[in-house]
Amino acid sequence: MTPTQTQKATQPPRGTPARHERPTSPAGWVQRTRTLPTASILLALMTLLCVVGLVMVGSASEVISIQTYGSPWAISLREVIWMVIGVIALVFSCRFDYRKWRRLRLVLLAVTFALLLAVLVPGIGVHSGGSSRWVGLGELRIQPSELMKLALAVFGADLVVRREEMKGGARMVIGPLLLVAAAAAGLVVLQPDMGTALVLGCITFALIFASGVRMGPILKLLGVVSALALVVGIVEPYRRARLLSFLDPGAHASGSGYQVVQSLIGLGSGHLFGLGLGAGRQKWGYLPNAHTDFIFSVIGEELGLVGALCVLALLGAFAWFGLRAAARAPDRFGGLLAVAIVAWIAAETVINVGAVIGILPVTGIPLPFISFGGSSLVITMVATGILVNIARQERPPGPTVRSGTGW
Repeated sequence: MTPTQTQKATQPPRGTPARHERPTSPAGWVQRTRTLPTASILLALMTLLCVVGLVMVGSASEVISIQTYGSPWAISLREVIWMVIGVIALVFSCRFDYRKWRRLRLVLLAVTFALLLAVLVPGIGVHSGGSSRWVGLGELRIQPSELMKLALAVFGADLVVRREEMKGGARMVIGPLLLVAAAAAGLVVLQPDMGTALVLGCITFALIFASGVRMGPILKLLGVVSALALVVGIVEPYRRARLLSFLDPGAHASGSGYQVVQSLIGLGSGHLFGLGLGAGRQKWGYLPNAHTDFIFSVIGEELGLVGALCVLALLGAFAWFGLRAAARAPDRFGGLLAVAIVAWIAAETVINVGAVIGILPVTGIPLPFISFGGSSLVITMVATGILVNIARQERPPGPTVRSGTGW
């Protein structure tokens, strides 16, 4: 066989990609990720987070479930029921064109404000754990403050778009949006629920920032709101105790700092790979709210640092691809609405994890998709469905063009 024939025999058939052309390098995988549908990635991430949530709620709640209901599976079963309701709501919101939410903005806002007022009425609002945050009967209760997050996101995104179409200035955006957000946050603080009020503030500032307003007014508003939040936190004795215990949990280990101290003990005992699923000790009456506000501590104890970082990576990836959906949204309203939803979920993650590891005060905010909860889980899945609907209509990836008013 001649050298020419040998060369031809060793060459791959036409149409077969060469080995060195496969995207095995990190840059190649990043390039492939850019072409994957954002909607599919968001649904996959949400599914993984919900599965982790079901498993960890079952592990963290078995002791309190036996004490309260006489069965280790009672709370887990309730979480499954809420998850099924959330999936139904997710399917609906995925198929419901996100543009139609603009028509419902005023109705949604009015109904939510009415429910927030009803919560404060004795005999209508359901009182539990020192707060009145729910309306409903028996297990069929909703938390209007969770619905307000969605209502504010839809209303704020629509308001910014309308003001831009009218060529209005920054005041025409900031003024009405802050007025609605302040009224909503005020009613939520009266429940009392400082954590949800902070999340509403994060949604508001995310919309203002994405609207393209100059940073000067935003920083001034942020300073005023921070000072007001500090005053509100100091006025009430129980909030002041939480703030002091946050500054030095060890000095208040037998009182207001007990929960944080036990949370840190659980996290520390997990080491790198954890004690094993179901083998945690803090849930045996040592750590209050182990299956709700402090489920991240149980994750760290049973799955270790590796498991905790994996959960944070999933939540971080969800926020990242949510922002990608915003950048590729087919219109301005979709982009702003996606930004508001990402800010909402990211703020809850930071506030919850910050409280669990002791760098933020305890506010009672759940960990998205993972903590036990009814209204929180269902409304968050509705918001995820809206985000997926926006992502399904995304523009092809390309160079991002920025203007003075945003994307």
